[in-house]
Amino acid sequence: MEILLAVIFVALLVGGLVWWRRESAAREARSLADVRADAQRWYERLGGQVMNLHGDSPAVRQALVDAGERYNAAGSQLEQARTVHQYRLARETALEGLAYARAARIALGIDPGPELPPLASAEGAGQLTREREVNVQGQVVRAGPQPGQGTPYYYPGGRYQGRPVPAGWYSTPWWKTALGAGAGVLGGMLIADALFSPAFADPGYGYETGYQEGFGGEQAGDFGGGDFGGAGDSGGGDFGGGDF
Repeated sequence: MEILLAVIFVALLVGGLVWWRRESAAREARSLADVRADAQRWYERLGGQVMNLHGDSPAVRQALVDAGERYNAAGSQLEQARTVHQYRLARETALEGLAYARAARIALGIDPGPELPPLASAEGAGQLTREREVNVQGQVVRAGPQPGQGTPYYYPGGRYQGRPVPAGWYSTPWWKTALGAGAGVLGGMLIADALFSPAFADPGYGYETGYQEGFGGEQAGDFGGGDFGGAGDSGGGDFGGGDF
């Protein structure tokens, strides 16, 4: 009798383990299918925007070039994705491309469409709310909340050397050219310091977040001249071809 009970117990234990493994595998498969479908949906939406939007102004052309780059990157990521994390990266890249496409629509003067889900890479970066201009090593850099002849380069927000860089329009894509070694990196940090010093006290681009992270210190005489080195892309992790 005891042997029979032991056999039944073992059989129930093995059966329960097999059921749990099957359910776990099924849940993982459903989760993977969901994130794959979500990434594919945003990718296809980006493709429609890239194919249907056209314009001659520098701001429109540049935004569409960036959107097209993200479209190609997201497509490559989707082809290679096998895990939930990889599909989420592809989704982030597609959303970043849609942010550029939305900027192109704004530059065209047409309805930008519904708001997009927030980019993980731009968390805490905020948006520019007013125009500003600085001179760094003889180079004039302009930035503002709207596209213009002098500010044709859009950036959806992110981090450079750990420092939040707000979404907005810039006179030069300094975050790209500053990725080189030596003077390029120093120049990028100087531009970031000059444009986004806490002295501006502008909550429109995440000043409060920056202050909490130690970027503030106007009273102490620190106007953002330190090295804020930190993470990656775009958007903690490389979110599909971000510029940081």
